[in-house]
Amino acid sequence: MSHCSAAAFHYVDTPPDLAALARRLSHARLVALDTEADSLHNYYEKVCLIQLAVEGRHILVDPLAGLDLTEFLAVLAERPLLFHGADYDLRMLRTSLGFRPRSEVHDTLIAAQLVGIQEFGLAALVERFCGVTLTKTKRKTDWSRRPLAPDELAYAVDDVRYLRATAEHLFSELRRLGRYGWYRESCERLVEATAQDRERDPENAWRIKGLRDLDRRQLAFVRELWHWREAEAQRADRPPFMVLGNAQLIALAVWAAAHNAAPLAHGPKLPRNCKGSRLRALEHAVRRARATPKDDWPPRHVRGRQRPGPCADPRDVEALMAACARKAADLGLTPSVLASRVGLEAVAAHRPATVPEALARTPLMRWQAELLWPEIRETLSKCPQRKD
Repeated sequence: MSHCSAAAFHYVDTPPDLAALARRLSHARLVALDTEADSLHNYYEKVCLIQLAVEGRHILVDPLAGLDLTEFLAVLAERPLLFHGADYDLRMLRTSLGFRPRSEVHDTLIAAQLVGIQEFGLAALVERFCGVTLTKTKRKTDWSRRPLAPDELAYAVDDVRYLRATAEHLFSELRRLGRYGWYRESCERLVEATAQDRERDPENAWRIKGLRDLDRRQLAFVRELWHWREAEAQRADRPPFMVLGNAQLIALAVWAAAHNAAPLAHGPKLPRNCKGSRLRALEHAVRRARATPKDDWPPRHVRGRQRPGPCADPRDVEALMAACARKAADLGLTPSVLASRVGLEAVAAHRPATVPEALARTPLMRWQAELLWPEIRETLSKCPQRKD
């Protein structure tokens, strides 16, 4: 097994080089693409590096070099693109640079899932199909920093270096299994989904992991501390965890709820950067939580967000999920790849009578609805509509 080496790549950070790249891209049959962003180091994340593999050449484009990327992005949008885990990259490219693809998008992660591969991370796939071990030691790099070190640049290039070879193996297997059509529809659905931001529930965005055992009063403190942390993170343009980690936030909330008049200096140790105006804002947040009337304490548990239309009976959903799991096992797939819980909840709620109706009233893709239709029909026939 070989280890990756820092093969040649071209770093584009001047207008002439970018213009030359745009001309090269205009003839490319397929462009492997990846991005690096600074979400681990900034609140307002942005694309900091664009990696390309084009006809055997490896290229890094620096979007922080003050270049006018308009023509480059316009040409790139017209080419077939190949990603691994395209969801994040397409969302980042849209929000950071206004980029939207206009040609085919391919995703080796989706392809791997649809052939039944359980370890579908890029490094696992490259090792499986190319016999190459990728080093993954630069995941915490601050990609907004300049200059980037040679080993960081080599790491970035490796994210596209083996994509095309990996994709060819996966496409061959998809066609052998008769699943290439499933794959194309799944990629098209992915592109549609990345055209807009995911909904965020403003009333419950503060509900971080680890709150299961907290009572309502403690949750009132978590809520205030979370909003304080968000404001401080935005002000400093740093990720929230750099202001206060989740575990620290919960510990502080529990302590403050139990010590109604004690100063913060007597509580859990705070980060060194929690001083001055930040500390004063934290003290205000704690006082607000302490003053919150009992009737305004948040509930311990939040019911699932209400979706428009009829509600699904949980018993029907569980029956559909069990049928889906059996079908997925026959196909060697993970059940969630065959149908999401949200999709099966919609089936249980709307009880479609035909495949076209299922497509119109649920988020199932055509290949999923057609493949699962015998199971859906049989399961719903055994689950009569209930009025209880």
